Amino acid sequence: MSTNTSIGNTGIYDARELGSGRMLILGLQHMFAMFGATVLVPALTGLSVSATLLFAGLGTLLFHLLSKGKVPAFLGSSFAFLAGYWTIAPNGDKKLLPYACLGVAAAGLLYLVLALLFKLFDAKKVMRYFPPIVTGPIIISIGLTLSSSAIGNCNANWLIALVAIIVVIICNIWGKGMVKIVPILLGVVASYVVAAITGNVDFTAVKEAAWIGLPFKMEDTVFSIFKEPDTSLIITSIVTIVPIAVATIVEHIGDISAISSTVNINYIKDPGLHRTLVGDGLATTFASLFGAPANTTYGENTGVLALTKVYDPRVIRLAALFSILLSFSPKVAALISSMPAATIGGISLILYGMISAIGVRNVVENKVDLSKGRNIIIAALILVLSIGIKYGTEAEAIVFNISNVTISLSGLAVGAIIGILLNAILPGKDYEFGKDPRADSSADLKV
Repeated sequence: MSTNTSIGNTGIYDARELGSGRMLILGLQHMFAMFGATVLVPALTGLSVSATLLFAGLGTLLFHLLSKGKVPAFLGSSFAFLAGYWTIAPNGDKKLLPYACLGVAAAGLLYLVLALLFKLFDAKKVMRYFPPIVTGPIIISIGLTLSSSAIGNCNANWLIALVAIIVVIICNIWGKGMVKIVPILLGVVASYVVAAITGNVDFTAVKEAAWIGLPFKMEDTVFSIFKEPDTSLIITSIVTIVPIAVATIVEHIGDISAISSTVNINYIKDPGLHRTLVGDGLATTFASLFGAPANTTYGENTGVLALTKVYDPRVIRLAALFSILLSFSPKVAALISSMPAATIGGISLILYGMISAIGVRNVVENKVDLSKGRNIIIAALILVLSIGIKYGTEAEAIVFNISNVTISLSGLAVGAIIGILLNAILPGKDYEFGKDPRADSSADLKV
């Protein structure tokens, strides 16, 4: 095959015509496109960086297997579940993180339920129960409930935090090509360098870390819970975190729509949303069981597709293999884990604000009629319950005691459950899924 095919001019659906060298470079580019955002999630939650990279790669390969190898999507860490991790395991408590991961694993199984419904019924019938008036305020609440932690991290050193913020803004607004696609990564690098130069980074752990090692420890996995299980905490984590999947499922549909639009192939029809949902859901469950964050289809990599116009899923699978290889280096994990709190704070400040802004966009682009009483009531209760319970109660949750089993519901869980129920009960539903594909794809919870 010819190796002289130019990149970026016309769509390339078989990258083998570019030659193996170019394919490897394109695969590396896709890995770096997801890298900054993907490793930020374990940095924020206390999960394993190495396990994150391993299961991002394995999850991507599983997704490709289940979607017949047709969809050029990479699965990286989802930001949507951050509130869930912090509710169950505040400050990245190592003993509590496996319980949070169990809740996320259960959330991944909700994808399978929705996939079955999509297979059995028309998508319009299913999505009428998850309209923008429900998902929009949920997404807004996710960002707002996380906001205090971003400020707390920034307080460690506002100068370092501001470097991250300014670089992200400049790259996102004025950047070209790959610079515009990876603003988070560049913001982290710039802030990290400034912190290192000013003596605000301890590299001791990096020096002591081995170059090669296993990506995870069994005591950090969900399986460690069952030696001495806490039934109350198990139930709490599942009930608290599973409702968040409502937002991530909408995000998934939006990402598949965006990829279809970029590549000019209708992946919603073939291989079908039921297959892509199963792939995403099982990848999330599989990753969570082994102590890695939830997976989600990555908008950053869709940006790379648009930039290069190389649409071959084989390139994405190469990126997955590179991610798996990198996961076996504890030194890389230590370098990322030594990231200053202020760097994390600066990135988080933008990230969490953008999550909330995306929720607003979801409502606006779907032209939700807020003059209707039902819509105002649904949005109001989701927002007030989600945020009010978080900041208005000492436990940051509502606690129930049923048959000597204590169940703690986060504000986000309560808000989501009430919103879904009210939307199902109250008359006057006016949302039709598929009427405006651009609006339906507006729930992307990533920068």
